[in-house]
Amino acid sequence: MTTCPRVAVLTLSDRCSRGQTIDTSGPALAEMVQHRLGAEVVRRACLPDDRALIAKVLRDWADDPAAPDLILTTGGTGLAPRDVTPEATLEVLERRHNGLMELVRRRCYEKTPRAYLSRGEAGVRRRTLIINLPGSRRGVVESLEALLDILPHAVETLRGEVQDDGRAEAVALTGKVVRHEEGR
Repeated sequence: MTTCPRVAVLTLSDRCSRGQTIDTSGPALAEMVQHRLGAEVVRRACLPDDRALIAKVLRDWADDPAAPDLILTTGGTGLAPRDVTPEATLEVLERRHNGLMELVRRRCYEKTPRAYLSRGEAGVRRRTLIINLPGSRRGVVESLEALLDILPHAVETLRGEVQDDGRAEAVALTGKVVRHEEGR
């Protein structure tokens, strides 16, 4: 990436937001994106599992003039009655990207079939990519690991830094040209 990605981490947990337990997944995400993506973590917060509040914060962060390139949420993606992160996220997204979560589930399946219990969503609001990840430290680390190889290209593309063109004679006009392997 031309400049380091700007990332926001949002932990969603009733117990963590009340101080009844310590958030381990949010700090794990922040550490991973800093060390593995060279990202700058520009915002962090911990909220209760409240659909309206989650949607408001996602909207506020993505609509801010200094919006992050990527918002990673952790928690609230399961089957429990208060797991409402996917629904709150869908209220905010302008364009869904189902393939990102399909990739997470496929890559994490070998470690645990429970990866398919996560209802996380992914997509774009303005020029911010929003991805819902599980709430456990292990689940969030494995899920983010499944995306690390494609996130830099996704962020560059959203920023408008990539001219994705498979033609051999393509010349960079507005960004870098991505060369595709034969047959892909």
